[in-house]
Amino acid sequence: MWKVKRMNTARIVVLAVAICAGGAAAYLASGSDPKPVVEAPRLETTDVLVARSDIPMGQTVSADDMQWQSWPSSTASSSFIRRTDRAEAMSQIVGSIARSPFLAGEPIRETKLVKGAGSGFMAAILPTGMRAISTEISPETGAGGFILPNDKVDVILTKREKAPDQSGGTADVINSEIILSNIRVLAIDQTVGEKDGQKVVVGKTATLELKPEQAESLARARQSGTLSLALRSLVDANQPDTSDENRGKRGSVDIVRYGVPTTMTTRK
Repeated sequence: MWKVKRMNTARIVVLAVAICAGGAAAYLASGSDPKPVVEAPRLETTDVLVARSDIPMGQTVSADDMQWQSWPSSTASSSFIRRTDRAEAMSQIVGSIARSPFLAGEPIRETKLVKGAGSGFMAAILPTGMRAISTEISPETGAGGFILPNDKVDVILTKREKAPDQSGGTADVINSEIILSNIRVLAIDQTVGEKDGQKVVVGKTATLELKPEQAESLARARQSGTLSLALRSLVDANQPDTSDENRGKRGSVDIVRYGVPTTMTTRK
């Protein structure tokens, strides 16, 4: 009996101590100052005009192709169209032609648009002072169909000429020469951009972007031989154009073959 009473007393003491400790902790917690809640900094945004869906090059932009979208003010470029600055921009842009393609969600920039003003697409996208001229191609003369609009190419003229032979007569000689270098392809046939994941365009006509004097050279070359397009790599296409400088370094050299002098054009 005595041992049972002693155990009950010990339990009561332990329970009392636990209650006192809990009460003290609750009192201290209620008496301390709560930690202030730190609010996250508010991100300032602005409404920017973006493409609602993909807009391919050459497409006439409609109101359904665009929408206003919240954009962080700190990253909104000055070239973006903001609603606070131009609330009527959407209606003003409707009818413009996409000079370059837009991806869905990409901000609309007017440098990539052009107003057709009733003109055709090709006339609208041509830069000032440039001309569009077409030339016939085939899979053999057009890099097997791997040339796409906006690629850069070299134009090679191949022609058959007469040259003196050993017997004192003449023989046919095939000569090739790069007549135009680093030229932008505007279109292959009626295709002015990639469509539906298209990777190859096998066409019969290539439209090139040329300066007026280059257009004259190409027109003359078409009557004197066969034209081929040599596709340039993206790295080479972005290099400064030195074709005019190189052409200025061409000279001539006299070659005596079988006792007959022949003048040939060379590049230094």
